[in-house]
Amino acid sequence: MSEGTGVVVAPPVGRSPHMLQICCVGLAALVLSVCLAVSVGAVSVSMETVWGVLVNKLVPGLVEPSWSLGRENILWQIRLPRALLAIMVGAGLSIVGACLQSVTRNPLADPHLIGISAGGAFGAVLALLHTGLFLGLLTVPLLAFLGSLGATLLVIGVAKFTSATSADRLVLTGVAVSFVLMAGANILIFLADPRATHTVVYWMLGGLGLAQWAHLLYPLVVLLFCGTWLWLRAGHFNAMTIGDETATTLGISVASFRLETFVISALITGVMVAFSGMIGFVGLMVPHIVRLFVGGDYRRLIPISALFGAIFLLLADVVSRTLMKPEDMPIGIITGLVGGIFFIWLLREKR
Repeated sequence: MSEGTGVVVAPPVGRSPHMLQICCVGLAALVLSVCLAVSVGAVSVSMETVWGVLVNKLVPGLVEPSWSLGRENILWQIRLPRALLAIMVGAGLSIVGACLQSVTRNPLADPHLIGISAGGAFGAVLALLHTGLFLGLLTVPLLAFLGSLGATLLVIGVAKFTSATSADRLVLTGVAVSFVLMAGANILIFLADPRATHTVVYWMLGGLGLAQWAHLLYPLVVLLFCGTWLWLRAGHFNAMTIGDETATTLGISVASFRLETFVISALITGVMVAFSGMIGFVGLMVPHIVRLFVGGDYRRLIPISALFGAIFLLLADVVSRTLMKPEDMPIGIITGLVGGIFFIWLLREKR
């Protein structure tokens, strides 16, 4: 396989299903999931109204409105931005999880488990409770990214300090760093104004309720550019999955590429955490499920993981909004419950 990066890498052995069929089924499921997400909730909106509002917004005047202004605002101003944010967060976390599982050669690697999410949470809590929005809307994403990047560098530094050179010990180092950073975030919450901490605690449980049209540009740009960067290096990830020695013989600078992947993963995770809070286990579950259908070739694994990660988080958000309506349950509770069960199953399968 000739990659655009100049490295020739044979893809891992795996199934070779008809990708067009998988993509068509996935895209159809994504459209249906979006329709479901914007139609259900404390106030139900009929599918006819959903399509009518969407068409009317895209092509004004084409459809005569037969719905109330209140339902239109609920759909267009609240639920659709929330659904689009769920798509981007689910896709971003799934891509990061798949790539981290390659460079660490650990099937349990996940941005939530190796400290990247905790670093993003630390930066976001610092911005929300202590520094203020000194850069406007960019403040929280920027500090969340810096926190994720700092966590990444801290994991690498601690791994070198403790001589944790193996992939398994690198993940254990990330877990330890994650505990330390979450303790630091809890200290920031403890020292802050008690009247402001309720919102932050709810945010740390994960949620999409703050989605707004004005905020969607940042995760979209990061996802498109960073996701493309990772996909163009699919051959590198295939080689890293086999082992560092194989990757080195194929001309890959293993240490440099692993560091680049960690930095890109920190950028994606930090921005997603900034807008959705801490949503765990998506990056762990989705790549493993996708591998059952498309095999281990990262040319297929990265885009299909993004697609099914988006669908998974959309459906999880539907459950979080309908389980205790009219209240919104934090989506992190849903993904944590499902992910914990999946984690136990994965440990048994990988024993």
